[in-house]
Amino acid sequence: METVIKSTIQQKNGIEKSNSERTSKKINILMVDDHLENLLALEAVLSSSQYHLVGVNSGEEALKYILREDFALILLDVQMPGLNGFETAKLIRSRERSKHIPILFITAISQDMDHVLRGYSVGAIDYIFKPFHPETLKRKVEQFVNIYKNHEKKISKTETKHTVELEKVNKKLNRTNSSLRKMEALTKASSEVLFDTIVTFDGDGTIAAVNPAVKAMFGYKEEELIGESIISLFSEISGEKESRTVLLENSFKKSLIGKVIEATAIRKNSSIFPCDLQIGEAIIEEEPIFVCSIRDVTERKKIEELKNQQVNDLERLVKERTAELILANEKLKKEIEERKKMSDFLALSEERFRKIFESSPNLLAIRSKVDGKYFDVNSTWENEIGYSVDELNGHSNELLYYAADSSDKEKIKRKSVKIDDVLRNEKVSFETKSGEVHQGLLSTEVIDIQSEPCILIVLTDITERTHLEKEMSRLDRLNLIGEMAAGIAHEIRNPMTTVCGFLQMSKNNREILTAEHIDLMMKELGRANAIITEFLNLAKNKVSDQSKQQLNPIIESLFPLIQAEAMLSDKHVLLQLDKCPELYLDEKEIRQLVLNLSLNGLDAMQSGGILTIRTYCEQSAVILEIIDTGSGIKQDIIEKIGTPFFTTKDEGTGLGLAICYSVAERHQAEISIDTSSEGTTFKIRFTN
Repeated sequence: METVIKSTIQQKNGIEKSNSERTSKKINILMVDDHLENLLALEAVLSSSQYHLVGVNSGEEALKYILREDFALILLDVQMPGLNGFETAKLIRSRERSKHIPILFITAISQDMDHVLRGYSVGAIDYIFKPFHPETLKRKVEQFVNIYKNHEKKISKTETKHTVELEKVNKKLNRTNSSLRKMEALTKASSEVLFDTIVTFDGDGTIAAVNPAVKAMFGYKEEELIGESIISLFSEISGEKESRTVLLENSFKKSLIGKVIEATAIRKNSSIFPCDLQIGEAIIEEEPIFVCSIRDVTERKKIEELKNQQVNDLERLVKERTAELILANEKLKKEIEERKKMSDFLALSEERFRKIFESSPNLLAIRSKVDGKYFDVNSTWENEIGYSVDELNGHSNELLYYAADSSDKEKIKRKSVKIDDVLRNEKVSFETKSGEVHQGLLSTEVIDIQSEPCILIVLTDITERTHLEKEMSRLDRLNLIGEMAAGIAHEIRNPMTTVCGFLQMSKNNREILTAEHIDLMMKELGRANAIITEFLNLAKNKVSDQSKQQLNPIIESLFPLIQAEAMLSDKHVLLQLDKCPELYLDEKEIRQLVLNLSLNGLDAMQSGGILTIRTYCEQSAVILEIIDTGSGIKQDIIEKIGTPFFTTKDEGTGLGLAICYSVAERHQAEISIDTSSEGTTFKIRFTN
């Protein structure tokens, strides 16, 4: 839409014409800017009774006004849609009438020297950069107006001279008419070198003449189109909805005269191409003659499509980038909210930890892992041990020592607990401030406090519980001694009764005591001796001769004996021995353990059963498994397994498994049982 400013921005034709008459003696200044607010700003600065200010918002409108009026100065914006400032200045300089008008560029884009030199190259007199200084602009305009006034005075004098010479010109007019034929020939020659197709047609649309360019553009020879209708060259014209015939017969004569319009032309080979039309009209001998200029704009359209594609790509990129920024902004907001929630959660967690820390019945302390200083201890710690944080930090020696079940002060100070490591219920003895030795369970955990690694110490005082456990252990041992004494008395009394009976018989009659009787007595005494020997194997204080050796060779040496025993009852033995590290073992005790468990497994199976002896590593432990395929062990029996003199066999002392458990304990091993209707697995875990 055209925006024109004349003095007070009056746009009505009647008012504009009246103003033109009133301001005919004023100096015309043309202002070109696509923003109305910039035009208003220029008008405010340059407003004067001497100036006639004309404001337009595009280069195209500026060119129209320059054709109609003379201007002393042009204030031209560089960046505008359509024709920009450089292109507009170049067209102004290319026209004879306007090439002398001073052009003053006003720009806010770039002050780069290459940009400025480009402006001067197309005809700029000077550059003013936005935001401009109003007074500076006003003074520059005044200087250019003064130059224009001086130039007008010279022109006025020249016009006086021209009046005198006008008569001479009229005399030459007749000679000029004779030159028209020459000019016609010259026009024809010019049309022949043009790249545009020039078509001359009459009021009926009949083609009267075409220039040679028609062959390159349409593929027709000149003589092929003479007498044809001009509508045969076109498919459609942009912006018109009428039929092609009506369009060309009416619009060419009326609405399209003097305009540059877009159309689609048809070549001789039926291919089409975009073109620009410009139609001029002349009256010769009272008959209208039309001249149509046709320009092939295929390349321009491709460039425009490319530009549009680039603009679309840029718009898409801007949208994508905007979406990314919005997404990033939303993500940042969520992150801030999450951090706030985390901060609130940490504050709440800290408060809860403080309450738990202070109210815990356990002894709690926090100690730096870097320098060993204590940060804090709870009230239970101070009440039980008696040391505050300041006293702990000032103490030269460690307060916590480990010594299993010891109340001797000198003994517990032999080695301190390494609390820098993570511990779980480590049994320790510790000395309070009053000198008392207590037993406890120590657990530690590594935590971070303000980016500093620290140790959380949790100490449970088990002094009373330890005393109670020792008393219970003593009572259990007394009870066990009673049970074992009853068992021994029962087992040994039987062979002793037999021996005593035969001895009493021989006392009355020595002839009755035969060799068979003596062998029977020796057998019964041997049985009593075996029971006593097995019973002694249960002793915890039995000397164990342990040395570092492999477990697998011990099992392999027993394999023939176990296999022979299995073959007697139609059973089988399998060995699955993996490579294992060396252990501290008493070979005789391990042989007894393996042999007892293997024979128990064979006894538990029917004919055809398979006994598997397996070894393997599990983390840092060595595992021995003895697996049978019997019917399993009942749950009520499992609870009694390992109890001395308990057996389910018809013959046996009930000390075999008790001895196995005793051997495992002396080797710091654990025995576990997994049983079902498909068989039983005895698992011995060695960790020494």
